[in-house]
Amino acid sequence: MAHCHDSSSGIASVTSQPGVKRVAVMGMPNVGKSTLFNRITGAGAFVGNWPGVTVDLLEAEVELEGRKVEFVDLPGIYDLEGYSEDERVVQSFFETYPVDLVLVILNAAQIDRQIRLPLQVKALGIPAVVILNMADEAKHFGITIDEHKLADKLEMPVVLVSAKYGNGYAIAIRKITQELAEARVPIAPTELKRQIEAHRSISELQIREILEDTVEMPSRLLKTVTERLDAVLLHPVIGLPLFFLSIYLMFEFVWLVGLPLQDVADAITGWLQEVVIAPVTVNLSEFWRGFLVDGIYGGLATVASFIPLVITFFFMMAIVEDSGYFSRAAYIMDSLMYRFGMDGRSFVLLIMGFGCNIPAIMGTRVMRSRALRLLTILIIPFALCSARLTVFVFIIDALFNRTWGPLVLFSLYLFSFLVALLTGLLMKRQFQNREPFVIELPPYRFPTLQQIFLRGWGELKHFLQRATGFITAGVAGVWLLSNLPQGTANPVGMLVITPLLVGMVTGWDAVKAFLQRAGGLIAIGVLGVWLLTHLPGNDNVSYATRIGEFFAPILNPAGIPKELTIALIFGFIAKEILVGSLATIYNLTDPNAVQATLAQTISPIQAYSFMLFCLLYTPCLATVATIRSESKSIQFTFLSVTYGLIWAWVVSTLFYQGARLLGLS
Repeated sequence: MAHCHDSSSGIASVTSQPGVKRVAVMGMPNVGKSTLFNRITGAGAFVGNWPGVTVDLLEAEVELEGRKVEFVDLPGIYDLEGYSEDERVVQSFFETYPVDLVLVILNAAQIDRQIRLPLQVKALGIPAVVILNMADEAKHFGITIDEHKLADKLEMPVVLVSAKYGNGYAIAIRKITQELAEARVPIAPTELKRQIEAHRSISELQIREILEDTVEMPSRLLKTVTERLDAVLLHPVIGLPLFFLSIYLMFEFVWLVGLPLQDVADAITGWLQEVVIAPVTVNLSEFWRGFLVDGIYGGLATVASFIPLVITFFFMMAIVEDSGYFSRAAYIMDSLMYRFGMDGRSFVLLIMGFGCNIPAIMGTRVMRSRALRLLTILIIPFALCSARLTVFVFIIDALFNRTWGPLVLFSLYLFSFLVALLTGLLMKRQFQNREPFVIELPPYRFPTLQQIFLRGWGELKHFLQRATGFITAGVAGVWLLSNLPQGTANPVGMLVITPLLVGMVTGWDAVKAFLQRAGGLIAIGVLGVWLLTHLPGNDNVSYATRIGEFFAPILNPAGIPKELTIALIFGFIAKEILVGSLATIYNLTDPNAVQATLAQTISPIQAYSFMLFCLLYTPCLATVATIRSESKSIQFTFLSVTYGLIWAWVVSTLFYQGARLLGLS
């Protein structure tokens, strides 16, 4: 795609490649827009670069009857002329980028409430095709739609489809192709901006005239399965326990399926290292072999270890979201979360963060208020994710008996939730959410296996595109810090060259994205290492040891010794690394020996203080990258990182010093 920038405005005109038509896909939330988009693109979408647009937009280039067509999935909106964040994003897109065709996706069962959207598109003069999705549901409810008469009144093609089952899909593609074949010059963005400002209202009379003689609706719909289920699942007494039960069962499934698959992924990466990587690097020097195998390849293996749990989580989230239960869970928790400056969706995403912070943060895209979205992103890293859980189980097993172990783990979950609520209470004035919580409860639907796969695979691709280079470079950097004695190599040069090596392994697009997201962190890292090289001390110790010695006085009030301080620094890359780093620090390979050493060197109170710090401090690099990507703000990312560090130090220090005063240490 060729981008042409104007030096004065930042964006003059952005056109697709010569000969490529651009189609914008728009519709209200919960109409199956993304399902249809995934069916058209075959999960081949990627996050596009759209200057001037403040959220990620999925785009995909496909070939329709020999013609290249670029599809762009716009955020779900209720009104093209509204003022919410998503509605402004769509307006900004149309005002900036020429569009050849708009696909307006409507829920056929709710056509009387959604017909305003295609009328607004028509008023702008943009060529459009109306897709009436969920035609099977409309028929079930006794709703009859004459698409031919409706097309005549709207003066644009209308197609009845069921994206879930593929019914009407071929007709829709044919209509799209026919419309694109007509020789039209896309309306200039400046003209569209004028049209949007000029057409600010569609009268109810216009809507009634359109629906007259085209749509027949029964006088009263029969009581549906959805209403019967809602009577139970939204019950004021049993609704909340049922929600927690469903979340528990979802996590059980993720662990039941994801952990064995994670073992398989670890076995595959181990086999590749033994059979492929080791023979290829056998003739290299010890330093470069260690850097490439333990550093670069170790980073890729770390990313691979994320995949089974993440993709299982995404598959389960696809079921929860597409079934309609996600909206109801948000409704159940809304009254409690409102007191803390958030709404029900914030709580649901916090619960999702107990599986993995990354997809939970990505899930904030459903929020239309930027203030609410940022506040929710701020609390999600406090969720006790599965990576932290592995660390805590390891330490609890080493220092606490079977009676105290479950209680200790439960208390950490409780701390996680309480800190999140306190954050909402403290920050709700800074992130004021003025938008009332209004949510539509769609009918219950069970997505098809194809829908689940396309949704899960698409989210996984997005995760890998964003995190691979970041994690790989981070792990490689940690290896350098751990294995370079001071004075043996130029650390500044190694930190600068690391992104280039990452690009050679993961692709130059990945290194470009890495530099865009982590350029500031690289600069800080270079400065920090330069300062460390000029500290007095033993020149034969590694930089990691020097870092541990430097930060040890800061963490001494929390009862955290130097060895665990170094482990926490490694844990910034990925919490899974933390346990392995303890083995490296203690120079042990047997996990049981590591646990025995921990039990001999620290007390249970110190261990609990360490776990509190690990729970609340800076999330892993992949999560930081996601916060940067989703917030579109370096300043907010810095706030999130430092805020977590402050909480971690204050809580762990108060706990440890309080325990000492009580004589428990």
